[in-house]
Amino acid sequence: MNTMHDTSRRDFLKGTLAGAALLRSGRGTGLLAAAEEGAALAKSRVVIAHDALLRGTASTPGSGVDSRRMLALLDRAVQALFDRDRPIEAWKKLVRPGEMVGLKVNTLGGRGISTNPQLVEAICERLQEAGIEAANIVVWDRSSDELERAGFHVSMGGNRVQCFGTDRVDYEQDLVTWGSIGSRLSKILTQRSNVLINVPVLKDHDGAGVTIALKNMYGVIHNPNKYHPDGCDPFIADLNVLPEIRTRMRLTICDATTAMYEGGPAYKPEHSWRANSLIVSQDPVALDSTGWQIIERKRAEHGLKTLEADGRAPRYIATAADAQHRVGTNDPARISTIEI
Repeated sequence: MNTMHDTSRRDFLKGTLAGAALLRSGRGTGLLAAAEEGAALAKSRVVIAHDALLRGTASTPGSGVDSRRMLALLDRAVQALFDRDRPIEAWKKLVRPGEMVGLKVNTLGGRGISTNPQLVEAICERLQEAGIEAANIVVWDRSSDELERAGFHVSMGGNRVQCFGTDRVDYEQDLVTWGSIGSRLSKILTQRSNVLINVPVLKDHDGAGVTIALKNMYGVIHNPNKYHPDGCDPFIADLNVLPEIRTRMRLTICDATTAMYEGGPAYKPEHSWRANSLIVSQDPVALDSTGWQIIERKRAEHGLKTLEADGRAPRYIATAADAQHRVGTNDPARISTIEI
């Protein structure tokens, strides 16, 4: 186990908020450059939480996950991320009563390599304990049929957690644009979610290199097929800058219970492994950088070329971190990885 400690995110945020208050008062204009410099030097925390016994003796990848162990694994990951002793303390830092929370899952790969329903149940349990009403939580992806095939039960209405695809409510009529992107956004994002929690999976992608947090936002727009040339670069980065996404994004919980190192995005059981892990961060770029390296190590174990040598390094990750995008950091010196 390799754990690196850094200055508490809590202390950094206190300093940033204090600077913001001075700027609003008109007394802190001269501190703007210093505040930006402090933000640039802050480290992004990425937590990798493991449980070798998560599945017990189940023989089929993607199934047999112990719900109690999944909840405990989620708790350990989120507590470590927010440096809290109790799960509820961490979740109350993330959400507030009255907010509407969207859980953007990834179900394209079917039951074998999709977001695990047990993980989503655990997240919903903690959200409700933090004061979010069940009916104000929506689990969603682009297609209701894909949700069903991945093991989710589609439901709309009533005083319960909602679960459905954009196909049930459609996309907004107006295009939103930034850089290379011109797309219509899911009404689930724009009308049903004040808060976005990204719940992707960890897997290889035949064009983009990897598909983890940043690329999962392709499931938010009506025309993702348009943005796959050139390894999805700069399209993925541009998409994640859209204010409708960026201002809602609070947390990424990457499902690495089953992961893929080759042959994605479709499920290839021969190229999958039971990682029995969650990767959690508030910085999607740092999380994707970390996940990319996990996939590279697994590829090396199996004698495969690096993604760079294979002509499909995920260059969009660096683009998302550059001065024009600033979605997060891919600089190893600015990423604090905590493995538990």
